Parts: sequence; structure tokens; C-alpha cells
Amino acid sequence: MTTGILHCQQLARTYTEGPSNVTVLDGVNLDIQRGERIAIVGASGSGKSTLLHLLGGLDTPSSGSIWVDGQELSSMSDKRRGDMRNEYLGFVYQFHHLLPEFTATDNVAMPLLIRGEEAGTAREKASKLLAAMGLESRLTHRPVELSGGERQRAAIARALVTEPAVVLADEPTGNLDENTAEAVFNMMLELNQRVGTALVMVTHDTSLAQRMDKVYHLEHGQLSLS
Repeated sequence: MTTGILHCQQLARTYTEGPSNVTVLDGVNLDIQRGERIAIVGASGSGKSTLLHLLGGLDTPSSGSIWVDGQELSSMSDKRRGDMRNEYLGFVYQFHHLLPEFTATDNVAMPLLIRGEEAGTAREKASKLLAAMGLESRLTHRPVELSGGERQRAAIARALVTEPAVVLADEPTGNLDENTAEAVFNMMLELNQRVGTALVMVTHDTSLAQRMDKVYHLEHGQLSLS
């Protein structure tokens, strides 16, 4: 039974490498409630990023099922899956993946524009969020004109601007200095508390993990509650 906003059951992912099959995930079950804060920890190469990509509909499981708000991702067309990602999910990666030809404001406004929101309103929301991230003087700068920390903050603003039901974050503060990392994490917590956004964060930072509601450990393809 699917009870959470994001739910997976018996999730498995196997890759073929030459003559061998490598199982990265093997029967993972996870039920994420609205507003819940979850950390996923584990050794490098344990499959944490793979799990996030599957939960976000960016990759297809070898077996098992994933539901977002009670709707099964694998049964959807590519277009519908993309619409679900835009409607429900926000993604934050260790590297920013900003579009180089667009300003910081337009990068952050992009998910709202894809939704069909009026351009002026979308850019206003983007500008306010960038200002809250300390980037009010960088609104018209393109990614190449931003520092690494500024690019990452803009990328996090892009993930938060739609006030998604779930934010999937893969080492979101891994490339930030301690003060910036703390500010960014607090911004994610503020969204969590204000609109009930669930946070699912892959992290090596034990201090961040300990501030979440639950900490799961991924090892040998299995996910267990720490």
C-alpha cells in the first residue's frame, strides 16, 4: 500500500558490464511522508545516486515500483513522467547543471516557465529566492560569471522555486564552504517547514545527516534504517 508522497517497493537496478551483471540495488523499500526529512548515507559506489535517480524518474528500475503521490512512474509515458517531475519534484546535485546561455534569474525561473507560468511572475519569484540565497547582485550574471558556490546556490534555488512536494538532493553542499553550506541547508529546512516539502538527501556529512528525521544506510544494494 502506498501511503507516502514518494514510495518505492522492491526496487532493483542491475547494470550489464561486459559479460557480467552488476546489481547496484536489490529490493529497496522506502516510504517518504510529506514533510519528512531523510538522509541516505553509504560508501562511495554503494548506489546512493542511482537510488535518487530512480526515485526521481530519471532512470528506469530493473524491477520494482515507484509511486509519486499514488501514481506509478513506470506506467507513465515519458512526457507524463516529465510533467510529474516538474509538478512534484525538485533536484539538487553536487554539480550545478545550470544552462550556460541563461542568466541566474532565468535558470531559476525555468521550471516555472516550463509549467506555463507568466514570465514576469516566474522571474520575480526567481529573483526573490536568489536574493534570499545572497545572490541579489548576481541576478543577471550567467553561470560562467559566478563562483562555484554561487552557481550551486543558484542551482538549489532552481530546485526550490516551485515549492515541490519532494526535494531529492545528491550531496547538495559537497562543494560549498561551511558557512554557505549551513545557509543553504537552512533554506531547505525553511521550505520543509513552511510548505511541507519532504527532503531526501544523500550526504557524507554526518552533522547534516543527524539533523534529519531518519538516516538510512545503503550497503550491498540493501537500504536499512540506521
